[in-house]
Amino acid sequence: MEWEKLPTGFGPDFVWGVATAAYQIEGAVTEGGRGTSVWDTFCAEPGRIKEDDTGEVACDHYHRYAEDVGLMARLGIDAYRFSFAWPRIQPTGSGAPNPEGLDFYDRLVDSLLDAGISPCATLFHWDTPQDLQDRGGWLARETAERFGEYAAILGEHFGDRVSMWATLNEPVTVTMYGYALGIHPPGTPMMYGALPSAHHQLLGHGLAVQALRATGATNVGIVNNHAPTWPASASEEDRVAAAAYDDLVNWTFGDPVLLGRYPDGVGEMLTGPVAEDLAVISESLDWYGLNHYNPVLIGEPPEGADLPFSLDFPKGFPRTDFGWPVVPEAFTEILTTLRDRYGPALPPVHVTENGCSYGDGPDESGRVTDQRRIDFLDAYLRAVQAARNVGVDVRGYFVWSLLDNFEWAEGYSQRFGIVHVDFATQKRTPKDSFDWFRAVIAANHGHG
Repeated sequence: MEWEKLPTGFGPDFVWGVATAAYQIEGAVTEGGRGTSVWDTFCAEPGRIKEDDTGEVACDHYHRYAEDVGLMARLGIDAYRFSFAWPRIQPTGSGAPNPEGLDFYDRLVDSLLDAGISPCATLFHWDTPQDLQDRGGWLARETAERFGEYAAILGEHFGDRVSMWATLNEPVTVTMYGYALGIHPPGTPMMYGALPSAHHQLLGHGLAVQALRATGATNVGIVNNHAPTWPASASEEDRVAAAAYDDLVNWTFGDPVLLGRYPDGVGEMLTGPVAEDLAVISESLDWYGLNHYNPVLIGEPPEGADLPFSLDFPKGFPRTDFGWPVVPEAFTEILTTLRDRYGPALPPVHVTENGCSYGDGPDESGRVTDQRRIDFLDAYLRAVQAARNVGVDVRGYFVWSLLDNFEWAEGYSQRFGIVHVDFATQKRTPKDSFDWFRAVIAANHGHG
């Protein structure tokens, strides 16, 4: 298939990859000695997930990883971002590692290396062991301490083969969706009472950085979700609300890591040895991971609201099948905002997730024509290039996602993959976007 005017000019050292998460693709939730995670528990509660779907089978990657690595090799990526399932490594979140869990990831990592693909491993993509949740989860300081111990196990075992480490994926999502709003596990809405879960995740991050480096592991970072916050109008009320949202959702998770402090007003809501913890949280990083999907529109709250803002999406833009606005210029904006806010404190950036949900399926010939996804990825890659052209040090881009998968509370209703998955048969069908992305990688590697 021929493609014209591919986004190029990223240079020979730019890292091209795809990303997944353990609970979204692995399945096999009761196999190989894996313990129960909060997502297993949450999915078992009727009404929590659309259509009462679960990740019990998902993409069956646990059994089909070799086929999936073969797809990645065909794609020509440099690196694969996956996550370790904490309950597969430590079924209860503490103690000795589970040999069968280590063995599964040994097979995965070694198959990636055999295919010439660098493993980029995330330690935590939301699947807290249920035993730790029963003792308070991320509201408890103990979970941060256990996370540091878990990181040490992984660093010791995989440090010689994993070339890029991420401690956490989107601690903001666990905090907001899980603890503040209750639409993800643990499912009990706490509003501002959720803030300790943010702090303890970040403390766990810092402890994990220390633990990984103590084992000799290198190239360590964190993955945060950031997006521009646009006021709903020019009114003072809307601008104040937007600033509050921006601090709470963007900078509560970036500032402690990169500047060693919380935004004004946030740290004061936390108790305990916050200053001492910030010294750990702000351990220097080798890279910074950015997940980005869309900007948000923030206005003053309606009367009687629990939060000091109202949230919407900007109007007048195309929407994905998830209803998210497609705004490539917002991608350039958030990248330049990170550079301007953090200056020399910002390490090299990797775009660790970017993608879109479109429900296109196979036609009568078996082809999946997903031109909207191609248009999205093309525009967003050009937005990355625009940021690079004004000095933002972006060194990699990972598409979310390799496979259609279990999309958390949305179940199987949203398809983000560049590979279509028939969840009844587990048949994988590369979409047109797969072939397009392969062409982009080849063109930027100089052999397109």
